[in-house]
Amino acid sequence: MAKERSSERSGSAQRSGAGAKRDQLEEHVEIPDGTSLTTDHGAPINDDQNSLKAGARGPSLLEDFHLREKITHFDHERIPERVVHARGSAAHGVFEVYESLSQYTRADFLGAAGKQTPVFVRFSTVAGSRGSSDLARDVRGFAVKFYTDEGNFDLVGNNIPVFFIQDAVKFPDLVHAVKPEPHNEMPQAASAHDTFWDFISLMPESMHMIMWVMSDRALPRSYRMMEGFGVHTFRLVNARGKSQFVKFHWKPLLGVHAVAWDEAQKISGKDPDFHRRDLWEAIEAGAFPEWELGLQIVEEKDEFKFGFDLLDPTKIIPEELVPVERVGKLTLNRNPDNFFAETEQVAFHVGNVVPGIDFSNDPLMQGRLFSYTDTQLLRLGGPNFHEIPINRPVAPMHNNQRDGHMRQEINRGRVSYNPNSLGGGCPMQVPQAAGGYVTFPAATEGAKVRARGESFFDHYSQARMFFMSQAEHERQHIIKALRFELGKVETVEIRERMVGHLAQIDATLAQLVAKGLGIAVPKRATPPPNMSVPADGNAKAHQHRDIADREAVSVPLSMMDSVPGPIATRKVAIMVTKEFDGAGVAAVVRALEAEGAQGLLVAPELGDISADNGDVYVPEFSILTASSVLFDAVYVADGEKAVEWLAEADAVEFVKDAYKHCKAVAATGRGVELLEEAEIGTGMLDDPEPADEATIVGAKVTRGFTQKLVAAVANHRLWSREPELHLPL
Repeated sequence: MAKERSSERSGSAQRSGAGAKRDQLEEHVEIPDGTSLTTDHGAPINDDQNSLKAGARGPSLLEDFHLREKITHFDHERIPERVVHARGSAAHGVFEVYESLSQYTRADFLGAAGKQTPVFVRFSTVAGSRGSSDLARDVRGFAVKFYTDEGNFDLVGNNIPVFFIQDAVKFPDLVHAVKPEPHNEMPQAASAHDTFWDFISLMPESMHMIMWVMSDRALPRSYRMMEGFGVHTFRLVNARGKSQFVKFHWKPLLGVHAVAWDEAQKISGKDPDFHRRDLWEAIEAGAFPEWELGLQIVEEKDEFKFGFDLLDPTKIIPEELVPVERVGKLTLNRNPDNFFAETEQVAFHVGNVVPGIDFSNDPLMQGRLFSYTDTQLLRLGGPNFHEIPINRPVAPMHNNQRDGHMRQEINRGRVSYNPNSLGGGCPMQVPQAAGGYVTFPAATEGAKVRARGESFFDHYSQARMFFMSQAEHERQHIIKALRFELGKVETVEIRERMVGHLAQIDATLAQLVAKGLGIAVPKRATPPPNMSVPADGNAKAHQHRDIADREAVSVPLSMMDSVPGPIATRKVAIMVTKEFDGAGVAAVVRALEAEGAQGLLVAPELGDISADNGDVYVPEFSILTASSVLFDAVYVADGEKAVEWLAEADAVEFVKDAYKHCKAVAATGRGVELLEEAEIGTGMLDDPEPADEATIVGAKVTRGFTQKLVAAVANHRLWSREPELHLPL
């Protein structure tokens, strides 16, 4: 809320003097350092408004080095966008480990309590292009580059802990299927089309991931309010050479929250940069986003004790079986200085590890170890992308790699090979005892085959566990998402195949989705024509369910585990008209700010607006430049002229949408009439029991009123407002 303070405005200084004629020598002018216009090679430019010509109206000359350099650079400013994760935003920050983790790993950045490591973190959507919306239903990338003293460690993950496929050989097929269809390049940034669901319906291993992507996890409220996961099972190796398996988690301190699907679609129209803007503005305001790093540690001896395979990237380790140990905090505290140079050119790689962190035999991870380098070579122009400033390690680089496109390092001396004697043997190999990286000597044996282990063949148990772990409204959202997505599929056979898979997860789920699609649930699932099921075709005989059984649930899988929670950085729209209740609005703002939230004024028009006490304010939004989908709650202030809102159709829609999207809706005095106009309730001031606990009304702002508003925002949404789906009797 911006309050205007009166101030005298000084007139601008008058300019005097006429410009000298061009054929006269100009008076010497001192130009501050760093402000001179130059070529790429540092030569000062005298005229950047006109190209060099043979006469004022003559042809341009080829010798105009400035024109050629400027146009050539412009022609090559665009680099190929990422095949996936093209649309992203990022920030700088720091990671601080709480206690030494030397009992688990020899990684230096985890070895001493309080040690801080600079990081660069990039968030992204997966399927869409750079120009798509932030609010597409999609997986979100969560990639962290640690600039450690031993080199860069890249933890390249997502906001979903599992993946669609078990083997990297299927990754090109997955991406081809989810991208816009090649014959017409539609749809953009969406999975609701035939090729994607054709592929998925033939890949039963995707069913667990599909439950996550169709859930609210695919529609985060903010990058700052979503979890991150390393997806794969890694190894931690300590100084004694002992190895343990590990899964990495990022836990947001603001909790895990989502928006509604209808809300996401409207945000895409109102502000397609919603997540990008949210991250940028929070950091600029000093409300630094924070996550805790969590580890799930599994001893080598326990590798096979679960009812699933640790190497299977379509499976999680339920936190009830292996608790997440929170070991450090990530804080993002600085926005990039240049989006292209940093956010666009940053190159992450699963293979960027440091001593003490190693890989497992996860077949999806193994393929990623090849793919990342290969794509950076094309996207960033050659083998020297690691020399781009955002990718350079803080640890010194010494090796015999030379030359190549865009080489920036100037290597001296005659030696560029190893072993050598002319260079004194440098650069020298680093012994393990001195910190050299040594791959963990995991035992392996077996014939060379194209196959997968039998423990990879249970494709439905964890999909069911995820679905059954959701709150009732979260299950309803999954069902509606499947109805929407499969309702866009034109081929009936594909819809039927998918419903057949859903029946293997939960009968009610399949029946409700089938009802929305106008089809029957198949009596048996269609076996896929690939090698993702056992050769004998009997998947049930190979399913391991001693722990992940049909009735298993895991509480942390539901986002309701995050409520109630902090309301820091939440935005509340405060709707005001002329002569509004200044004292009441000030009390609401103070109550919100005490919890780290914001109260932002929305008025009928922009410009100064006076409260009933004579104070003058400058509203942040007009009713036409705002929408309730951009806020977490709405409060309609009292005032003699508050009834003017009733004639504003946009104002009625504003509060109606907020209520529809299950947000806290509050009003005092005559502001309550706007809620009634939106059919949220009638006679609420006279009714001691309003419609629900997230609809807060009062004759005036009191301490009890603001406490109820804060509590409603802390609960994120009142999802019980939504109508339930039911099967016909």
